[in-house]
Amino acid sequence: MSEQRLLDPESLGDHVDRLYRAAWGLCGSREDAEDLVQETYAKVLSKPRLIRNDDDLGYLLRVLRNTFYSSHRSAQRRPQTAAMPEDYEPVDQRPAMRPDEAFAAHEVFDVIAGLAPDFRDALVAVDVAGLSYREAAKLLGAKEATITSRLFRARGQVAAGMDRGRSGVLEEKG
Repeated sequence: MSEQRLLDPESLGDHVDRLYRAAWGLCGSREDAEDLVQETYAKVLSKPRLIRNDDDLGYLLRVLRNTFYSSHRSAQRRPQTAAMPEDYEPVDQRPAMRPDEAFAAHEVFDVIAGLAPDFRDALVAVDVAGLSYREAAKLLGAKEATITSRLFRARGQVAAGMDRGRSGVLEEKG
């Protein structure tokens, strides 16, 4: 059975160069390697550590590697941000500033509200709420093929209703 002893904080400075080289190999950049070594020492020095044998460097390298992979996994779970293109124009979310679009959306929702309940429910579940066909089928208690059929017919009815609405508007203006 191996003998355990407390890690001597005074002797940790002897291993900085080796840890730094190992960290640089893991990270690929000098700055990230410096941060990783610093984080490793902060973890090790946060509380007394029991180690086996006289392998301080082996213990420190394991902590360094585990720290690197833990931070790498955490970074992978965070949403990634990207710079916006120079010609990007954000969409104005205020419909009051775009009355023509608000009117068109109102028209579409009026036509959808006039559909038969089965067609309306399928259309709202998939096209408005964004559910998959399978999720909509489960929610509405129907087969996936039935949702596909209802959705096809509902979309056709909405398109026809919008055409009727536009022709009525054109006739009033003419």
